[in-house]
Amino acid sequence: MSLLNQKTIKNSVSFSGIGLHSGKPAKICVKPSSPDSGIVFKRIDLKNNNLIYPNFMNVTNTALNTTISNSNGVKVSTIEHLMGALFGIGIDNALIEIDNEEVPILDGSAKVFIEKILTAGLELSNKPIKIIKIKKKIEFKNGDKFISIEPSKLSLDIDFELKYQNKIIGNQRNKINVYEDDLTEVFNSRTFCLYEDIEAIKKKGLAKGGSLENAIVVKSDNVLNPEGLRNSKEFVNHKILDCIGDLYTTGYRIIASVNCSQGGHYLTNSLLRKVFENKDNFSIIEIQERTLPHTLINRSLLRSIA
Repeated sequence: MSLLNQKTIKNSVSFSGIGLHSGKPAKICVKPSSPDSGIVFKRIDLKNNNLIYPNFMNVTNTALNTTISNSNGVKVSTIEHLMGALFGIGIDNALIEIDNEEVPILDGSAKVFIEKILTAGLELSNKPIKIIKIKKKIEFKNGDKFISIEPSKLSLDIDFELKYQNKIIGNQRNKINVYEDDLTEVFNSRTFCLYEDIEAIKKKGLAKGGSLENAIVVKSDNVLNPEGLRNSKEFVNHKILDCIGDLYTTGYRIIASVNCSQGGHYLTNSLLRKVFENKDNFSIIEIQERTLPHTLINRSLLRSIA
């Protein structure tokens, strides 16, 4: 059976914790699902209208997280780290049961999601994967912030830069090949904020569950977390993780080159909406190993599975 066939999780795996923004405890269970079913969230605390599909058109909020909602207004927020983990591992189909409105933040990265899902194992199907191939360069700008996506031969490259006046964060840039590079540092990188922004964030009703256990807090030229940073580019690497998770709201893996400066959830979602408003911008193709001898799955993760 080809590694280019669709995959789901072999055994159910659960995660419990607090919601970063809601401050509410939540439990999720990632369960196996059949081929061509995609990723589906199910609010098990509700009896009716409780399925929500993580599609870019269903994204209803991008303020410091990605929130998806169904037509009845039922929502799940902060899906980006889990979605990034599923994309990176190569899981095409899964049912995600959740008993509250926000995915638990855990340690602020995708590290725990990756580790426990890999421990649960993957199940290969006999159905080939489908991928989105970008055919034209598309850009979206918001002031001095921009994001673009353009054709690529066989890879998904993400070139991301941050520009902060803060001395610790500063200007950071990293470029990765999602399907070829070791993405351990990307998946392990935590969400972050400036200490001076916390009060304003909380006045908006956000970050009620935030702490040094699930976010990096930078005050002047100090990182307040006792353990410090996990890697030298943790800030930009976390933004890349967010970008990967948001890209997976397309429903498929992608062959393209993405370039982003000072972006976030809003820019990525706006770009996707612009791409898919015109069928000339993309194609969806079924991948067979005989036509594309390329794993389209991160090789370091394959080594971990083995």
